[in-house]
Amino acid sequence: MAKLSRTKRILKIIGGLIIFFSLPSLLFFGFIYLKHNEELPVGKIDKQADALATSMLNALDFEAYKNTDYLEWTFKGRHFYKWFKADNRCEVYWDDFKVELDLKDHDNSKVFVAEQEYNGIEKHDYIQKAEAFFNNDSFWLVAPYKVFDNGVERRIVETEDGDKSLLVTYTKGGTTPGDSYLWHFDKDGKPKSFQMWVDILPIGGLEATWEKWMTTESGAKLPTLHKILFFGLEIDGLKGTVLKN
Repeated sequence: MAKLSRTKRILKIIGGLIIFFSLPSLLFFGFIYLKHNEELPVGKIDKQADALATSMLNALDFEAYKNTDYLEWTFKGRHFYKWFKADNRCEVYWDDFKVELDLKDHDNSKVFVAEQEYNGIEKHDYIQKAEAFFNNDSFWLVAPYKVFDNGVERRIVETEDGDKSLLVTYTKGGTTPGDSYLWHFDKDGKPKSFQMWVDILPIGGLEATWEKWMTTESGAKLPTLHKILFFGLEIDGLKGTVLKN
């Protein structure tokens, strides 16, 4: 009986600790959800949406971005990229791994572990991981330039303030097709933030800033900071060059 009583006491203590540490988290999430969660707005696919998307590209000098052959950056201090954009390949680095990712044909990709080429049974897993990193981290760098990609739907949305915003939905491609983003603009037509309705987030309409824009050597305008609630996503070591004549 004494042993059973002691067991119950231990379980009660463990249960109390779980509640103690999880309750504030649940309350915090509930507050964030109630404060920020929004339904996906209903927009209209028409020429106005395309015109607004074109205006954003003009504000960012899309031609300079198109002519940028090479981009290099570090995302959140964890993933490092050398993107040979004109050749559709990217070197992805994290921890002791390097993947030479062929963006056209993944079967041509190569994996290196501690600088040694790796052809073991997990090679394909590492290639998939590098692709997922690239899809996510490059999106935070160049998303505005992808509004006319194949499979992208553009809708015009009028906000409560009377401003025109651009709702972009990716119906295919990437890692999570079906995600939607509502772009908001500054007075010059440059993106200042977007709201997200994405599969990986339980809160719809969460807003992320697009700020600290940098003009690269090639003339491409790219962000180096995003803020989401109390968190920052930093992009460091950004370089963009024209390699070809």
